[in-house]
Amino acid sequence: MNQQIFQTPIEYLRGVGTARAEVLRKELGISNFADLLRHFPYKYIDRTRFYKISETNPDLPHVQIIVRLKSKEIVGEKHTKRLIAQVYDDTGVMELAWFQGVKWVEKLLIPGKAYVIFGKPGSFNGKAQMAHPEIEPYIPGGTKQSGNLKLQPVYNSTEKLKAFSLDSKGLQKLIAILIEQTSRDILETIPQQILQKFKLVDRREAYHNIHFPADSATLMVATNRLKFEELFFIQFKMLKNKVQRAFKFKGNVFNTVGDYFNDFYKNKLPFDLTSAQKRVLKEIRLDTQRGIQMNRLLQGDVGSGKTVVALMSMLLAIDNGFQTCIMAPTEILANQHYQSIESLINDEFLEVALLTGSTPAKRRRVIHEKLESGELKILIGTHALIEDKVQFKNLGFVVIDEQHRFGVEQRAKLWRKNVVPPHVLVMTATPIPRTLAMTLYGDLDVSVIDELPKGRKPIETLHFFESSRLRMFGFMKQEIAKGRQIYVVYPLIKESEKLDLKNLTDGIEVMSREFPLPQFRISIVHGKLSAADKDAEMQRFVRGETQIMVATTVIEVGVNVPNASVMIIENAERFGLSQLHQLRGRVGRGAEQSFCILMSTQKLSHDGKVRLDTMVKTNNGFEISEIDLQLRGPGNIEGTQQSGVLDLKLANLATDQQMLLVARRCVEEVFEQDPQLQLPENQILNQASLTHNGGLSWDKIS
Repeated sequence: MNQQIFQTPIEYLRGVGTARAEVLRKELGISNFADLLRHFPYKYIDRTRFYKISETNPDLPHVQIIVRLKSKEIVGEKHTKRLIAQVYDDTGVMELAWFQGVKWVEKLLIPGKAYVIFGKPGSFNGKAQMAHPEIEPYIPGGTKQSGNLKLQPVYNSTEKLKAFSLDSKGLQKLIAILIEQTSRDILETIPQQILQKFKLVDRREAYHNIHFPADSATLMVATNRLKFEELFFIQFKMLKNKVQRAFKFKGNVFNTVGDYFNDFYKNKLPFDLTSAQKRVLKEIRLDTQRGIQMNRLLQGDVGSGKTVVALMSMLLAIDNGFQTCIMAPTEILANQHYQSIESLINDEFLEVALLTGSTPAKRRRVIHEKLESGELKILIGTHALIEDKVQFKNLGFVVIDEQHRFGVEQRAKLWRKNVVPPHVLVMTATPIPRTLAMTLYGDLDVSVIDELPKGRKPIETLHFFESSRLRMFGFMKQEIAKGRQIYVVYPLIKESEKLDLKNLTDGIEVMSREFPLPQFRISIVHGKLSAADKDAEMQRFVRGETQIMVATTVIEVGVNVPNASVMIIENAERFGLSQLHQLRGRVGRGAEQSFCILMSTQKLSHDGKVRLDTMVKTNNGFEISEIDLQLRGPGNIEGTQQSGVLDLKLANLATDQQMLLVARRCVEEVFEQDPQLQLPENQILNQASLTHNGGLSWDKIS
């Protein structure tokens, strides 16, 4: 049996050839047999229902009708030739028209004979019409009608493919040839005991029935089997990595809770830790005592106190003789971390250094020397940290912020900075739905900070329509009178940049009239400003010299102005849910009551209304992320686009959450019972992940 048959280039399939192969590659990314087999139908047409002519209308999708041919004629000149046929049933008359294959179709048509026609109904001059229907002789009581398929698969195609006769029907023919040719080579990938436990059909049967289902029940069983397989192998790869890491990489043991940690906790910490922060610290503490390298994801909303947890974990590492670092994806974020940590500990307590692309060469040299000698214990920076010339004496703990902006290779470089890989804490302020976290970060242990620091009041969110603008201005003046500052944010999207900039300009004009000098001062920040001007404007606002900052969405995640207590979002219906939530997180950083006002037009789409209602209803980032996942689907959640993990053909993380949880638990049980996959019944899993399992490779999913 040829295991590699599914890697065969697509041109070698009967009926393809070089020209068709080229267009299949370019249009659908189909390069080999496996790609074609996994080009699944996107819908199915029910061929069991027959309509009457009088029941049809142009709004219906494809329909099939039993008709009798009344007459036929070819009309028009050479290039405009078309075949027109009149057909009827006991409810009415319909006109059929063919513009291609005229001679061939004309030979099939015999007046007085009954046919089954299938196509999209239309209307021309008030009469029922159908252009280019499929047509075949009607066999009374026959089961062979329409190729014996009750559900006809429909495949994605394109205009270029149709030029090569590769419309949905053409692709269906190729897939039928492929399945006939390779069916015996589709090997099982899931152990027998799992198939039996969940009543999953054999893999070969599933592939046949998803393309050519006998009925909807068969289709459902086949789809479930293949969805389960997709989700199972994503989790399998993740957990296999995790198990192998535990065997392969030993971790430094942090036995001591020493002076740095204790002194900071008792004397330097300006507030009490929440119970969620204490719980996470305990989880990290236990991880660092097991002698296995820690890989933990720390999720928490903006302002939930992740930085303090990261700092205290770093102090734990320093107490045990190790150096630590924080890597952030942008200079603004790296600066923000540097300032937060500097404000919590001063240089007399511990030196903290910042290393980014902007760090002068002289300062860099000093940092490099102090790192190599072991004198510098905390380094904060951007990807400048992973440059080869940055050498640590003994790196023991690494914090990576907003991980999804870093590639796997960049993270691995940090690992190699020490003989024993450092413990890794990944932080994200983008709440990720549980199923998505399980898929993107399935090889990490997950900690969640799910409560706000004490004394922090939840932000109150209001939704105003345009008609309430004067009320909004009045509210702004009240807050400014209390000494507060206000953000006003406008959308700026490439597709509608001109219009957005006009809205912004108009908005600034109205704002300047409503809030005149010298009583009020406004900072303006947008993408067209130079970096220096942008920074100068932001600094004026940070220093409290201006009360209002009007900005496009260029405000970085890291801006921290505790005195800013109101966030006004213009055209709020045009922002995504996670964007709205991130923007709202810029206020509410002080002890005062903060507000977020969502301004929108009266006309809202269904999704737009759901987004704004959700924002008013809850401040919980995890709840919001679940609704966002339902609305947008997993591929559009921030940070997932570049993840090959989500290259799912059938499964959907929003709608198949239950199945993912079952698949995850199932894989966990396999590794609990057989961590090295040595039992005979698990050999099939080794084969499936190491080789091209029957050519349908899971190696792509990593």
